[in-house]
Amino acid sequence: MLSGLCVLVVEDEPIIAADLDETVEGGLVIGPCSTITEARQGARTPRLNAAILDVNLRDGDITPVLEALLARDIPVLIYTGAELPPKLRARHPDLIVLQKPLQPGRLLLELKRVRRHAAHAASH
Repeated sequence: MLSGLCVLVVEDEPIIAADLDETVEGGLVIGPCSTITEARQGARTPRLNAAILDVNLRDGDITPVLEALLARDIPVLIYTGAELPPKLRARHPDLIVLQKPLQPGRLLLELKRVRRHAAHAASH
């Protein structure tokens, strides 16, 4: 289903990270990254196709990583138990924000949707 897809997963809760890793079955998972430092390194992966990001990690918020990914036109899903900070929502009103917990099938659907949208935008 996700064959050939390279997805950065940023999540600091081990059980949720394991679930995300399993959900992206068939694709290549970079991570799961549990710190901003790991996430920044993962965001530099050359063949990255998408990212699933938690907003608040133990060592800070995901804003610098999110900005780096968006600058590279990498499709991003925000997967959080919190609200998207107002500054981020104002800067990026089109971000898809999914609230934890979420059924794996819905997460896969949204991941495929952002990937298709990005591919469509790149072709125009």
